[in-house]
Amino acid sequence: MKLLSVAVPCYNSEAYMEKCIDSLIVGGEDVEIIIVDDGSTDRTAKIADSYAKRFPAIVRVIHQENGGHGAAVNAGLAAASGLYFKVVDSDDWVKESAYYKILDTLRDITSGDSSLDMLISNFVYEKEGAARHKVMKYRHALPQDRIFTWSEVRHFHKGQYILMHSVIFRTRLLKDCGLTLPEHTFYVDNLFVFEPLPFVRNMYYLDVNFYRYYIGREGQSVNEKVMISRIDQQIRVNKIMIDYLTDHFDKICTRRKLKNYMVNYLEIITVVSSILLIRSGTEEGLAKKRELWEYIKKKDIRLYIRLRYGIMGNSMNLPGRGGRKISVDCYKICQRFFKFN
Repeated sequence: MKLLSVAVPCYNSEAYMEKCIDSLIVGGEDVEIIIVDDGSTDRTAKIADSYAKRFPAIVRVIHQENGGHGAAVNAGLAAASGLYFKVVDSDDWVKESAYYKILDTLRDITSGDSSLDMLISNFVYEKEGAARHKVMKYRHALPQDRIFTWSEVRHFHKGQYILMHSVIFRTRLLKDCGLTLPEHTFYVDNLFVFEPLPFVRNMYYLDVNFYRYYIGREGQSVNEKVMISRIDQQIRVNKIMIDYLTDHFDKICTRRKLKNYMVNYLEIITVVSSILLIRSGTEEGLAKKRELWEYIKKKDIRLYIRLRYGIMGNSMNLPGRGGRKISVDCYKICQRFFKFN
């Protein structure tokens, strides 16, 4: 059995996928790289097949009709045979020295008596044109270099959360919890790091800058204009997260720090949805924002009160045109500080 399965979702990725795959190949035969060609119309399929031919003990290729990022991750997870599972998007890459340290850590854990549900590491925003790169670290919030539980997790700063780039899950955990991402929907990476959390019993944090998250490609899904054009998909993911949290609230509430983390993560996603709807500059967008908050209120009044009347919820719901301008200004400050979008 392989130690680590890495799914690489690809859609028309010919211009950059080789940098991604080359950074993963160095992991050797303990790693299984599953390239998922999600209905590409360029040379993606040919490039993927060439890697499988050159590295048959490491690379597998899945060709499927286009189903979006979620469908590609689903296919990679279904095919994964490794003990652990990681997603690396085809325009991103990993740092070699950190990669070796992560593999060594997973080997050490699996050779002992303990099992691990989730490994966390840092990621770097590789933003196009930026002189300095923002590193998302967790050293203030998580114990380092040992297995720990939710009870030992400390406070996360606002805007700082465990993203898909940060995590490696135990494969069997993802399969047993029934994780299935929606097809033809962007932003499902939020579900990937949200829905498994109630099943995570323990974690391990390595303070290494492993994942390099590229931002700045034209048409990229995290570009603000693109996000506004796809706002209905952002709202769909947001509502799925609301449904999941409220449907599992009794189980989640038994672990206070898990509950706080998941509620705070949902708060961030709801704030992003709200500000994008404000930024759309349309009456339709404002109506959708009101409907989203009403959706939360109908699902769970306790959750609504916590989200709506917190600092961020209040700032997203200031009345009138002047209030919306203040909301946007607050958002821009966060953009500059956290260097997202």
